[in-house]
Amino acid sequence: MAKGGFVIRFGEMVRQRREALELSQEELASRAGLHRTAITMIERAKRSSTLETIEKLALALQIQPSELIPDIELRRGRR
Repeated sequence: MAKGGFVIRFGEMVRQRREALELSQEELASRAGLHRTAITMIERAKRSSTLETIEKLALALQIQPSELIPDIELRRGRR
């Protein structure tokens, strides 16, 4: 199933922060209590994240969860 731009940008934000902290995917996974494969799939937009996972990632990356959430573009005419 193809993922939307939001999931892609979320994964990019996780990767950018991980790399800024000079963490490997394995190190991030360990800090977040996740499997390394989960980090890979999130960063490659092959997996969506639950709020619980976003919390774990934010704690492991030492940032607020809101810093991982990309802006969305609201479309007019949608209800």
